Amino acid sequence: MSVTDDIAKIAEQEERLAFSAFDEATAFSIGSAIRGRALAENMPIVIQIGVWDRLLFFAALPGSSNSNADWVRRKINVVKMFQKSTYRMVLEQNSPDRAFKTGHGLPVTEYVLAGGGFPLVIKGVGAVGAFGVSGLPERQDHGVIVDALCDQLGIERQALALPVKVD
Repeated sequence: MSVTDDIAKIAEQEERLAFSAFDEATAFSIGSAIRGRALAENMPIVIQIGVWDRLLFFAALPGSSNSNADWVRRKINVVKMFQKSTYRMVLEQNSPDRAFKTGHGLPVTEYVLAGGGFPLVIKGVGAVGAFGVSGLPERQDHGVIVDALCDQLGIERQALALPVKVD
């Protein structure tokens, strides 16, 4: 699959993984599912779910660090600014240093180009928050979120999954 194909698939994910309603119980359900998977698969990740003005779920798993929490914070800032997933932004921007071009005026201390941030979208409203995961390679951080959202929304994971990338 090409970068163009990946971008198109991620745009489809963003469109289809939208909620009719979202509340604290939904955030807890999704966050707990990600945490459970991460524990079972020994993923050293940080998980954050929130709406723009309020944190709804946070977990730091064994092996993760404060650096992962900072990466999640910066990924979520990108989702808020651009209203799309950070892995899509990585592919669109193609910036090897993980920084936005100077013209964007976005400091690296607050914004990072790294996969693992995904918009929390309410149908008919738009992005109201974000999901964040950090600790794995960025394509996997992104995939962990997509898998959990598919499960929550009753969508077959394979229908929206990015292919496994062989480097």
